[in-house]
Amino acid sequence: MHKVSLTVIAGGALVACLALAQTAGPYKVVKTAKTGGEGGFDYIYADNDGRKLYIPRPGQPNPRIDVFNLDTLAPVGSIPNANARGAAVDTKSGHGFVSSKPVVMFDTKTLAVIKTIPVEGGPDGIMADPSDHHVYIFSHSAPNATVINAADGSVLGTIDLGGAPEAAVADGKGHVYVDIEDKGSIAVVDTKTRTVTAHYDIKEKGDGCAGLGIDVKNGILFATCRNPAAMVMVNAKNGSVITSVPIDPGTDGGGFNPNTKEAFSAAGNGTLTVVKENSPTSFAVEQVVKTMTGAKTMTIDRKTNRILTMGAEYGPAPAGAPARGRGPGRGPMVADSFTIVAVGK
Repeated sequence: MHKVSLTVIAGGALVACLALAQTAGPYKVVKTAKTGGEGGFDYIYADNDGRKLYIPRPGQPNPRIDVFNLDTLAPVGSIPNANARGAAVDTKSGHGFVSSKPVVMFDTKTLAVIKTIPVEGGPDGIMADPSDHHVYIFSHSAPNATVINAADGSVLGTIDLGGAPEAAVADGKGHVYVDIEDKGSIAVVDTKTRTVTAHYDIKEKGDGCAGLGIDVKNGILFATCRNPAAMVMVNAKNGSVITSVPIDPGTDGGGFNPNTKEAFSAAGNGTLTVVKENSPTSFAVEQVVKTMTGAKTMTIDRKTNRILTMGAEYGPAPAGAPARGRGPGRGPMVADSFTIVAVGK
């Protein structure tokens, strides 16, 4: 593969080095679990403390959230009648939430539904902020974000993000950062006032951004973008672009692992791009790992440092099937081929 490293040196000059590096790298697929079942799939979510893995299976005839043991990948249950795109857990309250309409609130130990919460818009992304125990439900249509109290499921308010949100991260210091997919920007939310205080414009380096990670210690955001296919590193304090590195096209998920100082991008063509943070100003594409077709979202198990994604087998694409924004055109999913993929060292 091509290994690209870019370093910012004194005075702000940008130095780029391009070299071929034929190496497998430290990561590989360490475990797969073919679980099958009908329905699509979207945002995968690891509850690091509760040791559960949540995977939404939206669509007919049986929309639900499938739940697995995070260590063994064995199924442990499901949350039925939840036509959701994602899930998130608040460890303190022991409550989980899924981005459906209405939002489903459940007990993370028993998986029993506690209640449903009416919301407006079209729920898609979801994030739980562990610092204030609030859950954010994101929608491409207004209202762009609905904020829920994880303790009792009450709706605290809504936020106009100024565009279509995708992934979000919190810094634990009163800020939530949200990819705005259709604006080439990252919205900065003050969690106390629930207002947008800034929009970081990054579209010169990357537009159509979907995944987002954060290095809280060094104040760096990692946005995985589609046009061009790049991971853009952004100063979380002031929005200045540090640099960018190429990633495989079709990204729909990303993240950062503070334990290993690595950022990741999952792409629908079945690859995981690994980017090493050598320093707060130096980053390099470390490896491109083959995963599985359709594995376009991801989550990080910070206990084991494994990256979890999921994909499926697909039949032949119809003649002339157009490429899609998040991956190439392809045929229908092969029945019961849904598979969880764990990547580790």
